[in-house]
Amino acid sequence: YEKGITTREIADLIEKMYGSHYSPTTISNITKMVDEQVTAFHSRPIFHSQYVCLFLDATYIPLRRDAVQKEAVHIALGITSSGEKEILDYLIAPQESDAAWSDLLGSLVSRGLTDVQLIVADGMTAIQNACERNYPQAKFQRCLVHINRNIMGKVRVSDRKEVASDFKGIHHAINFKEGEEKIQTFIEKWEKRYPRMTHSLQNTENLLIFTQFPKAIRGTIYSTNIIESFNKQLKRKTKIKEQFPNEEALDRFLVTQMVDYNNKKTGRAHKGFKQCQDTLDSMF
Repeated sequence: YEKGITTREIADLIEKMYGSHYSPTTISNITKMVDEQVTAFHSRPIFHSQYVCLFLDATYIPLRRDAVQKEAVHIALGITSSGEKEILDYLIAPQESDAAWSDLLGSLVSRGLTDVQLIVADGMTAIQNACERNYPQAKFQRCLVHINRNIMGKVRVSDRKEVASDFKGIHHAINFKEGEEKIQTFIEKWEKRYPRMTHSLQNTENLLIFTQFPKAIRGTIYSTNIIESFNKQLKRKTKIKEQFPNEEALDRFLVTQMVDYNNKKTGRAHKGFKQCQDTLDSMF
């Protein structure tokens, strides 16, 4: 079940391997034991009150209510100053929204996560508003990979390779000033041909926040790649199921994946954080 196999396939496997017949409904009832784990996951105290960074992203998974529609799973992943990674919580809602992100972040605050230095997300207004309400002290970094994707969608195919190469240099900026210069150079080169594309880069305030942090962790914090990688794993496993019959079934699936991820990451430091832990701690 944790590997994403459907209840019908599990029933067939058990019958082939052991000769015992279990209906898909019986298998589904057995998996309801995970319900206690779901409740515990959402209500557990957050062990660390301070996280260097919080990565936020929503992924869409098919869910049946009256009909089958893809619904947004809002996910929060945190990294401490020692580099420990953890999926902190998630929330299912019909669409990605300000209200959903506010509920999710508000839950983290109430459970003990009171201080965050940096929030990395795709820059949607809904996320930014929720972050400002719940973690007003945190800096906000727009994901440069998302911005690059948006840019690629606004330029001709013949120009994409060159535009991508020019934009890629931004996340290698040594400091904020150099980053601003790189962005300005990019704008000056392309604004006549693509004025709408370059207009979105005029406000550099939340594009270059990553340069204010130690160089050792910048490769992690300039984008949401770390949480998108986890979401891709979810997507691969949900394709097997095609859809979830109800929200409870989706909850059970998500929690088994997230607990497994957290168990694997316990005690393992993410690249770069350990070597600058003292610096990161001093920033709180």
